Amino acid sequence: MAKEPGRGKSSSGRGQRDLKVKVKTARGRRASSTRWLQRQLNDPYVKRAQAEGYRGRAAFKILELDDRFRFLVPGARVVDLGCAPGGWCQVAAARVNALGERSGQRGRVLGVDLQEVDPVPGAEIHQHDFMEDGADDRVKDWLGGPADVVMSDMAASSSGHKQTDHLRIVALCEAAAELAFDVLEDGGTFVAKVLAGGAESGLQTLLKQRFDNVANVKPPASRADSSEKFVVATGFRGRKDPEEDT
Repeated sequence: MAKEPGRGKSSSGRGQRDLKVKVKTARGRRASSTRWLQRQLNDPYVKRAQAEGYRGRAAFKILELDDRFRFLVPGARVVDLGCAPGGWCQVAAARVNALGERSGQRGRVLGVDLQEVDPVPGAEIHQHDFMEDGADDRVKDWLGGPADVVMSDMAASSSGHKQTDHLRIVALCEAAAELAFDVLEDGGTFVAKVLAGGAESGLQTLLKQRFDNVANVKPPASRADSSEKFVVATGFRGRKDPEEDT
């Protein structure tokens, strides 16, 4: 099982040199690909993910968000939308005690993705489109009841146009939120990635109508040059129509 960060020895220390890997642009490879490869090879979170057994650096984003908001508690039932490659499922399975390796309540983790995902110990993975009609009922059937947490690290395929990509990921996040409204238990939590750009204001309004608290966070593991941020909505109020309160 992957270790949680902070429990092992640091890879840096006094007297050690901070060595960076330089990558030459090979014939036939774009300069942008070379820059991406060089960034990956020198990214400390990539190195930690490899050392600690996580499937990608994104695992540290959900770890850092949970360290702050504490929603992945033992016994929690978790739905991970767009779960490939499985790093968030790994973190959730460990923290909700899905394998029953610690005393106390045993949680459940359900991963859903359009593509096939390699098995994750402690998680149940389904290849399915969560935007299909009836997906909410299938999710609750697979989970054996409502969820305590719905989370999403999904991003639409890049078009190369910043505003288009922003609109696409906001649309994905809104679709994930709509499913969360149907499957969450009262008091539940919704966590999702968005890109800053302005169009997310409607999503923010919608979440504030359904949850007690809505926070926008950029965890340390999120690259500084990325426009991504995460919305963490806690205290789900249920399916009550917000217009009933007016």
